[in-house]
Amino acid sequence: MTIHGTDQSDQSGALADGDTDPARIVALTADVRETTESKVAEIQAVTGRTKILALNALIESARAGDLGRGFAVVANEVKGVSEEIAEIAGALRGELSAKVELLDQIGRSIVDHLRGQRMVDLALTAVELIDRNLYERTCDVRWWATDSAVVECLGHPSPEAQAYAAKRLGVILSAYTVYLDLWICDLNGQVIANGRPDRYGARGYSVSSEAWFREALATRTGEEYAVADISLNGVLNNAPVSTYAAAIREGGEAQGAVLGVLGIHFDWGPQARSIVEGVRLTEKEARRSRALLLDAELRVIASSDGVGMLTEKVDLRTEGKRAGHYSQPDGTVVGFHRTPGYETYDGLGWYGCIIQGP
Repeated sequence: MTIHGTDQSDQSGALADGDTDPARIVALTADVRETTESKVAEIQAVTGRTKILALNALIESARAGDLGRGFAVVANEVKGVSEEIAEIAGALRGELSAKVELLDQIGRSIVDHLRGQRMVDLALTAVELIDRNLYERTCDVRWWATDSAVVECLGHPSPEAQAYAAKRLGVILSAYTVYLDLWICDLNGQVIANGRPDRYGARGYSVSSEAWFREALATRTGEEYAVADISLNGVLNNAPVSTYAAAIREGGEAQGAVLGVLGIHFDWGPQARSIVEGVRLTEKEARRSRALLLDAELRVIASSDGVGMLTEKVDLRTEGKRAGHYSQPDGTVVGFHRTPGYETYDGLGWYGCIIQGP
């Protein structure tokens, strides 16, 4: 969890496009290998028959005595030519086999590289989409923390002010369906108002031990915010949430004295699921692929197959790289890309990851 400000630089990623099918190289190489073997075998079969004919001719010429000597010379020449052709065919098979094998290796290497790069591009797309989504959450929390009803609820606390603030939060929630609830917390960490009191019994709950609360209290200006990694929230029916928090300041001013904290709970499950399930895999690819979002600890925080949420940890071989791909012994290809961040949101070190079976 980290406090974030406004001095982050823009970063972006690009997708590689292309409509060629490099797998054709491998297929054509296999055709060349098969044709080479077939034609060389045919040549060797013909030379074998020629040798037999030459041998028969020599036998017949020997029976003919002096009359067959000239024929014997021709038969020997035919035999010699057939042996030369057999040697040439053998050499041709050896040379072509080595070159076809090299061509096959090159073709497969190209296919593997392009396949891996495609996985990287898809992983980048996934993590970029969630970054842009979460950037908006950082804007929301900083904006709503300056709402006059939210500020008044802490600046001049009363049951009426708290009720009105809860009503205002409810109005926000009716327009922003990506949130489960919004909480106004006093300096002691007690929730004094929330936007959905009829659904969640958050009022009176203490968040004083939550890192997002403590870090929001420690922010220096209204331009800063705190964010927590994905976790299950017991008050919100044990739903997975991403919590963003900003200090509520006197007068709603960026440099005003801190009165409390606004915590907004992003409904992580359906939003993240739409990202990983929306990765542009072909139908054939989708049957053997997993699209994942991983946190900085490489825990699964979203998966296209719905498996491993917050329980599975992926042994991702990043080797210190921001992005890359590699093949496993069974032919599985793994592509990954670390969050590039978006605008003032620099991300939490998350990764997009695609794991595609052979």
